[in-house]
Amino acid sequence: MSDLKTALIVIDVQESFRHRPYFTPVGLDAYLERQQALIDGAKAAGIPIIQIFHVEDQGPFALASGHVVPLAPLAIAPDAVFHKRRHSALVGTGLDVWLTSHGIGRLIVSGIRTEQCCETTTRHASDLGYKVDFCTEATHSFPMTDAAGRVWSPAEIAARTELVLAGRFARIVTVAEALGSLPARIAA
Repeated sequence: MSDLKTALIVIDVQESFRHRPYFTPVGLDAYLERQQALIDGAKAAGIPIIQIFHVEDQGPFALASGHVVPLAPLAIAPDAVFHKRRHSALVGTGLDVWLTSHGIGRLIVSGIRTEQCCETTTRHASDLGYKVDFCTEATHSFPMTDAAGRVWSPAEIAARTELVLAGRFARIVTVAEALGSLPARIAA
């Protein structure tokens, strides 16, 4: 167990994705179940839950679209909400200031998309000096096609992300491991 104050970061788990051409529901229910377990465990442990939404000026990620809301049926009552316009949740959002002002030194990263905003935020946080737990099973992505025409499955993308993050930028954890490393909540 770490002595560092911890926060859970939930990145881009928003309805906007249902309106993208690459969206597929494959694996979504299992992901949402693990994401919810992580959120519920963090809440029970009394650690801050930070919700990040990606926003753009137009399209399904625009605030005016009405899709910049939690992805159903996720239930989340965040301690803070930040809107980002870049891949890293730490660029131009004020998140780093909030974390510093709350004495947070360790982050648990989760959300959508594994290889983009979750990975980028993890790398950035590590470079800023945060200890990071990357909870792969509480991240989600969609199939991607590379320049040679090969389709990469979400499982392959997650394995690649773990490979490049492990031991360099983050500790790779399951939901149970992330929750198991949280301090016990002290009863009042």
